[in-house]
Amino acid sequence: MAADTAHDLTSEAALRGVYATGPGDTSLAKVCDHVHPLYRPYIEAAPFAVLATRGPNGLDTSPRGDGPGFVVVADDKTLLLPDRRGNQRIDSLRNVVHDPHVALLFLIPGVGEALRVNGSARISASPALCASLAVDGKAPASVLVIRVASVFFQCARAVKRSSLWDAAAQIGRDALPSPGLILQTLSESRIDGAAYDAALQARQAATLY
Repeated sequence: MAADTAHDLTSEAALRGVYATGPGDTSLAKVCDHVHPLYRPYIEAAPFAVLATRGPNGLDTSPRGDGPGFVVVADDKTLLLPDRRGNQRIDSLRNVVHDPHVALLFLIPGVGEALRVNGSARISASPALCASLAVDGKAPASVLVIRVASVFFQCARAVKRSSLWDAAAQIGRDALPSPGLILQTLSESRIDGAAYDAALQARQAATLY
């Protein structure tokens, strides 16, 4: 069925033929061009966000997380996102070098509504700025300085349908292939998967910042 292209929606007019009612007032009135005082608490309470970027090889999304408020509201048009220790792929940062447009989706455990932010970013390696965002005495390598273009909340339907915050919906980690197994398989056994898995938790705990 997925191979059938006869019913593809390839224009905005075709989309509106299916989504005929259009957005209601509540879908439009919630949009701000800045961090409204009512939206600021969402950002300050969020320990997790998904960063979307676009580069020469297409789109990318990257999970970002830390203590609540890890994305700092510098002012009502500026957010600061520290780049904590990671895998050195720097996919998002390389994308921003090519295209400054970014988007953030903030999630707060126990809260159904998500917060969406769209804007543009630059990458700062200012020693003073990085030092101001240090955790456990360790400064981020760089900081995304995000200029806010729009902010709005997303209703809770997706979170409710997914039972995202329902403890009963959680599954055991061993129900899915482990990182070590994936690495060993895709590297054709160049990487020792069992050794990778055995050291993973301690390594991550020691290298969070």
